[in-house]
Amino acid sequence: MSQPLQVVLAGFINALTLICAIGAQNAFVLRQGVKKEHVFGVCFTCAALDAVLMAVGVGGFHLLVQRWPWVMPLSRYGGAVFLLWYGWNNAVSAWRGTSALQAASDAPPATLWRTMLTCLMLSLLNPHVYLDTVVLIGTLSAKYGAMSWYFWAGSAAASWVFFFTLGYGARLLRPLLATPRAWRILDGIIAAVMWAIAVSLLWPSA
Repeated sequence: MSQPLQVVLAGFINALTLICAIGAQNAFVLRQGVKKEHVFGVCFTCAALDAVLMAVGVGGFHLLVQRWPWVMPLSRYGGAVFLLWYGWNNAVSAWRGTSALQAASDAPPATLWRTMLTCLMLSLLNPHVYLDTVVLIGTLSAKYGAMSWYFWAGSAAASWVFFFTLGYGARLLRPLLATPRAWRILDGIIAAVMWAIAVSLLWPSA
């Protein structure tokens, strides 16, 4: 195996390990995939943002973050507030049982702009996204020197593969989530994940 290919593979494996951890962004993609609502747009947005942020990290922006340390606390608290609000919405849906699949209800799907806005907020207000893409990927790529962009290529590829697999693979769960009860459970799990992440942002040592 050639050295560039080895570096690409290393980037793919490292990024996939970071991305596949359950979080707010992944939970949102899963939910949209199950509902079959704007799946391509959500997957494309998440993967494209990851690719751009990884490029920023490989390009050395993580050094600027270290120079202005106030950026991360601001992102952390802003992200926590949004996650608390989003988790509350899911908790209300779980309590009321209002998120059954559209095939079983007359409720209209969310608009594209609202879905994209939520996707962007879950991505850009989540400091874990910056830690994974800008800081960690940027730091890991540094050891490859002139070949660091091969590492970025593998990392970006992992993001595209993961999000589209998650988004379109989630529809396989649709038969299991055809009842309001099942959706109440899913909404409850998503709310718990959102709140757990918010708590970890507000109290990192908790």
